[in-house]
Parts: sequence; C-alpha cells; structure tokens
Amino acid sequence: MSLINKSKVEVFPVIVPASNKLKSFNFFLVKQENSITLIDTGLNSDGCWNALQKTLSDHDYTLSDIRGILLTHHHTDHIGLLNRIASIHSIPVYAHPYAIKVLKRDTEYIKMRVDFFRKLYEEMGCGEIGKKQAANLHHPIILDEDKKIHCEIQEITNNQLFGFDILEIPGHAPDQVAFYQKECKWLFTGDLLIEHITSNAFIEPNYDGTRIKSLVQQKQSLEKCLSLNVELVFSGHGMIIDNPVDLINERLKEIDEKANQYQNMIISGISTASEIAQFRYKEKYEKQFFNVMSEIIGYLDYLEIQGEIKKEMEKGVWRYYCN
Repeated sequence: MSLINKSKVEVFPVIVPASNKLKSFNFFLVKQENSITLIDTGLNSDGCWNALQKTLSDHDYTLSDIRGILLTHHHTDHIGLLNRIASIHSIPVYAHPYAIKVLKRDTEYIKMRVDFFRKLYEEMGCGEIGKKQAANLHHPIILDEDKKIHCEIQEITNNQLFGFDILEIPGHAPDQVAFYQKECKWLFTGDLLIEHITSNAFIEPNYDGTRIKSLVQQKQSLEKCLSLNVELVFSGHGMIIDNPVDLINERLKEIDEKANQYQNMIISGISTASEIAQFRYKEKYEKQFFNVMSEIIGYLDYLEIQGEIKKEMEKGVWRYYCN
C-alpha cells in the first residue's frame, strides 16, 4: 500500500492479506522528523516478513533505519516478527508493562492464568468442557514456550514516546495501548477498532488473579478515543478507517443493543453464563469456546455494573437474575 502523509509525518502501511475474517494483518512504519518507528510486527510468517522487507526496500530503508518498535498489545499477530528482527538487528522494543510477563512466558503468571480460567469456567457452569478448555487454553494468546520473545522489552512508562501520545485502551487486551499523532489527528489502535468486524473484549485475569471487566474497559476505551475526534485510525486488521467517529458511535450503540438482548435472555429464565452461551451460539459454544465465553461473561459483568442484573452462587455456580 502506498504511503500516507500529512504535516511532515509519513506512514508506510504493511498490509498482509489473511484468509480468515480478519482480512489482513496490518503493521506500520512511521517516519517523523527523519526518525522511523515500527508499530507492531504482524505474524511470525514469511508473508509478513517479506512484506516488511519490501516496504522498507521500496522506500530505500533497511531494518537498521528503524529507531524503535512500539507494540499495541501482546497478541501473537502483533508481535510475531520480533524474534526474527532481533536476530538480524537490535532495535529497542517498547510495550505496556502488563505485556511483558506474557511475552517473556513468565511461569508463575502462566500458572496463575490457568488456575484463573479453571475456576472461572467452573463458576460459570461450564462443567467438563470448561475444565478441558482451561487445561488446553485454546485462545488467541497461545502461551507456548516457542512463542517466547527473547529480545529485551522496555516498559512504556511515559505519556509520550517517539512523537506519539500514549493512550491506554484496554478491553481487547489488558495491555493494549494506542499511539496518537496529535498534529495529524491519527491514531494507531491495535485491535480496539476494526472497520468490518467488532473487536473481541477477551476476559483475562489481573495480576492479582481477579477478573478484569473487559467489556467495561472496551467501552471506556472507545469513549476515550471518541473524545479525541480523530481523523484516521490505523487498525491492526482490515481497512484504514477514515470515518472513526461514526464507527465508534456505531460500536457503542452495538454494545448497548447486545446488552439488552442478554438481559432479555435472563428475564426469560436462562440464568448461567454457560446456558446463555449455548442458547445464543449453539455449536459455536464448543468450537469457539474462549471467544464465546469472553463475550458472555463480559456482558454479564457489564449488566451487573449497570445495576440491571444481580448474581447468586448456587452449588458453586453463579446464577444471574434481573433486578
């Protein structure tokens, strides 16, 4: 894709087609004041590697010209090329502090995470399926040792970095950040906002083992970005978004509409998260278990915080009722 430029800022998108509903894996070279940064690194695939090399070459750059790598979040389709890049040229890498234990495959964190999901799925009424899923952890953040990032990762601790304002935008991932080019009103959002699909708000544990209210965070992050009135959003998948205000308003409306649907299911007498998931998603309940349960639990948390529903523990399982 050709470069996008404004106010002496140039963006060289690296767009790699995907055969699934994501449509593409997107990451971005950004030039500001003769300094080049790379935002995300795509998948660990030859397709992403070749696309990065071609984009650099087309504009007479090499890896050695990149001053820093900025990660929007820790998912494998955003950090995939880090080890390959580091094996050729050492470039400083920056990520939210929450991302580092995952990227480094911290054993204590991994164990805590498995225990968290085992208990969560049990309390949500998922039974044997939940036990199996917790053991295998079939989800987009596969914590295999061969996915461990070997290069040094520096924590993003300041509000600005390489000419970008740093915005925390959790929801899709607890460590997700956006990079805001204020002069251009451009926002690099990772997976917070995707033009053609609604981004998942994945359930995750906090470092103390408590559940993060991911959908609540997702909505707050969307509202934060809406307040900026940005002109372009550079998304991790699909199209670059040139109508972000309209799309954010649409996503916020969808959240309230879907919350109302789940509230009506509870009114009808469906009371556990597992029952709601099976009623709504049928065979997808098992095939896409992590995604489905993240959505259901996220909306139950959202409705509870809104004061629309309450929960009671019965024989080790949470049952939800309308107020």
